[in-house]
Amino acid sequence: MKALRICVLGGTGFIGSHLVFRLADLGHSVTVLTRRPERHREFRVGSSVRLLECNPYDENALQTAIEDMDCVINLVGILNEEGNSTFQRAHVELPRTLVKVMRATGVTRLLHMSALNANVNESHSRYLKSKGQGEDMVHQSPGLEVTSFQPSVVFGPGDSFFNRFASLLRLSPLVFPLACADAQFAPVYVGNVVDAFVRALGDRGLSGQRLELCGPRSYSLQQLVQYTARLTGRNTWVIGLPDFAARLQARLLGLVPGKPFSIDNYYSLQRDSVCREPALPALGITPRSVEAIVPTYLGDRSMRAQYFRYRAQARRS
Repeated sequence: MKALRICVLGGTGFIGSHLVFRLADLGHSVTVLTRRPERHREFRVGSSVRLLECNPYDENALQTAIEDMDCVINLVGILNEEGNSTFQRAHVELPRTLVKVMRATGVTRLLHMSALNANVNESHSRYLKSKGQGEDMVHQSPGLEVTSFQPSVVFGPGDSFFNRFASLLRLSPLVFPLACADAQFAPVYVGNVVDAFVRALGDRGLSGQRLELCGPRSYSLQQLVQYTARLTGRNTWVIGLPDFAARLQARLLGLVPGKPFSIDNYYSLQRDSVCREPALPALGITPRSVEAIVPTYLGDRSMRAQYFRYRAQARRS
């Protein structure tokens, strides 16, 4: 694949950081948009990565940023609403603005991050509904070549899933009351998500497709939290809450700063996050398992050190 000029929105987040480093390693010229470049100096890894101060909600600034690009990658997303950060603004209004400026500048290739179960007809979860609205809109925009990605929960070094539960378990060392304990997930490794983006970047035949991304196995939420407890050396009793208590917990925690759990999260968890048509095998990507990866960053320190030594060697090779 020839070197491309790529603009990444949401590139300073968990998935974005992994993707940006991979794209840079592949020799692409990557521009990462951020409102606060001084907070992300770790992205200045070489001349192929450029941090550009830009408010992506400013149409004129966004148009200037993506001029002369070969591809735009949109990873912007939020899990909870707070202040000006609303699902409608992040998942619908921003993609609408992006589509408008792409058509104005003649940039046609868009890789768009959506979510598993995103659906414009969703009646309860505003997160899933807004994700569905944004995804449908970009796919229905004439003149654009769009590939969208629908992952289950994404894990890997720096994730907000296993790491968050590890932190919560430290705060509740004896008993951990868990809402929606039976909800099913097929966690997908962030490296495999990045692989899927790279494949799509080099294959315009994937334009128009919506790719479901899942790991090799599904688990209940309770199984995943119990696994986290074992890895972190906790003898915590993880108990599933009845539905009425799960709703109450969601409403109460939704009032806490940072919203560790909200009523919209509760509604999202009413749908199992598992793939009907897993895309990774069809893309020639072997999904990595939770058991193969999570201990390298959440378990024993010597294992984590060994993993990062391996990463450093891989980057040099």
